[in-house]
Amino acid sequence: MNFVGHEIEDFKVNAYQDGKTVEVTKKDVLGKWSIFFFYPADFSFVCPTELEALQDKYEDFKQADAEIYSVSEDTEFVHKAWAEASEKIGKIKYHMLADPAGKLARMFDVLDEDAGQAYRGVFIVDPDGKIQSYTINNMGIGRSAAEILRTLQAAQFVREHGDRVCPANWKPGQDSIKPSLDLVGKL
Repeated sequence: MNFVGHEIEDFKVNAYQDGKTVEVTKKDVLGKWSIFFFYPADFSFVCPTELEALQDKYEDFKQADAEIYSVSEDTEFVHKAWAEASEKIGKIKYHMLADPAGKLARMFDVLDEDAGQAYRGVFIVDPDGKIQSYTINNMGIGRSAAEILRTLQAAQFVREHGDRVCPANWKPGQDSIKPSLDLVGKL
């Protein structure tokens, strides 16, 4: 199924964030850009490297008016225990959503039902709640926080400048392209 342009469904989940348990709903994510970052499990191997890399870029995401929501099938209590047990996870300031019933993972179609874990999905959602970009990796394939940020910035640029597109490896401040028949075969 293609998710690009689809609006996310209503949801309500618990989360762990910076020492507290909070509730997160669809209403909370509207009005700003959101990164839903699914990963298989707390207390695992590749996952802490990814979550730490996102934390290292968290200020850049916030400056881009985006919030990060990491999601696993663990409870908020497991997220808390992991943050207390791991110095790297303990530094995380963004929301760690709890999805033990798999509702979000099913909504985004990333749940491996047999394993009871989510594949490594990244969904970039615009302020209207519509998915603008997504990737899904198998369990053992880690992702780049820098590339997620770059993709977010490209999605924001295209939304703001609807008549322009971003070429490969585009970064803010670089030249974009205004599609035209005159460019066909010349790029």
